[in-house]
Amino acid sequence: MNIGVLALQGDFAEHIITLKNIGADAREVRLPQHLNDLDGLIIPGGESTTIGKLALAYKLMDPLRAFGREKAIWGTCAGAIFLAKDAHREQPLLELMDITVERNAFGRQVDSFEIGLEVPALKTISKSDALYQAIFIRAPLIESIQADAEILAALPDGRIVAARQRNWLATVFHPELTPDDRFHRYFVEMAATQ
Repeated sequence: MNIGVLALQGDFAEHIITLKNIGADAREVRLPQHLNDLDGLIIPGGESTTIGKLALAYKLMDPLRAFGREKAIWGTCAGAIFLAKDAHREQPLLELMDITVERNAFGRQVDSFEIGLEVPALKTISKSDALYQAIFIRAPLIESIQADAEILAALPDGRIVAARQRNWLATVFHPELTPDDRFHRYFVEMAATQ
């Protein structure tokens, strides 16, 4: 599988390392032509407004939207914001996934945390019942889902932290910062079925 990682800003290098470790062909995406021949795309964490502004500057917005209408896209943290239809403020968004996202929902960097999550969908690629150790850094929150989007994981209090809608995946935490590669393998499987 050929998986691209949007490499405009943020922690794209960590995603590429994880993808290569699970046997996927991974490459950086900075220009529209870099989307050619990809089976899926990861939009990493970073700063969502900056990612959006750079995507506009490099004329990537329309190519990314067209790509997302046909192929799998996974947004992590800031990438989940960029993928969403609504983030409660004016900023460039792909507006593909029917989710509303609240930026910095858990506070500042000092409020970062790690928690084990139950993610039943990951059992499709692993027989493990282990909780997924999710790392939250200045994380957004999936405030609500609409249409045919489904919740994949929530905090114990019910707040949504991972969702999927058709070929789009959103996680508000950082799977690239943990040795647990189940979410990356789940995404590669998603991309393979599109």
